Amino acid sequence: MAGREREETHSLRGPTDRTALLEFRDVFESEEPLAAAELDDFFDPDELRITLEDGIGEATGGRFDVVWSTRDDYNIHYTDDLGRNLRWDVHPHDYPMPDDDAHFHPPPNAASDPAAVESSCIEVAEIRLVARATIALWRAAYDTGSIDDPNGFVDPP
Repeated sequence: MAGREREETHSLRGPTDRTALLEFRDVFESEEPLAAAELDDFFDPDELRITLEDGIGEATGGRFDVVWSTRDDYNIHYTDDLGRNLRWDVHPHDYPMPDDDAHFHPPPNAASDPAAVESSCIEVAEIRLVARATIALWRAAYDTGSIDDPNGFVDPP
């Protein structure tokens, strides 16, 4: 697999998984009409960038930056032109909660404060299902015009 080796403390383990990023891209582009996606480097990527033609609420655009490792750790970071950020992650961490590797960094700034980090509502691990869950969560926020509870689904895919 292509990509760069990552440090293993409080970050994704292993090199970037190009095949996983391509699969995530294919799902997103086929199921979300407002999305266009591309790898930062097609042959040796570090991340997938998904640009959204519209934003949530007053935002006029948004973007997901997706990193996926060969050890199935991932980082899915959303940002928009209003400077709002949130993130779903799976990787080892030293936060007191949650007990497993899956966690969520809430808006408006994808806080890493241990008191702010919470369990991720994305409980699936398969790439296609994680992509579909991300679409469902973004689409729900987009349809309501609010990022107040972007992690509030049960079994989002």
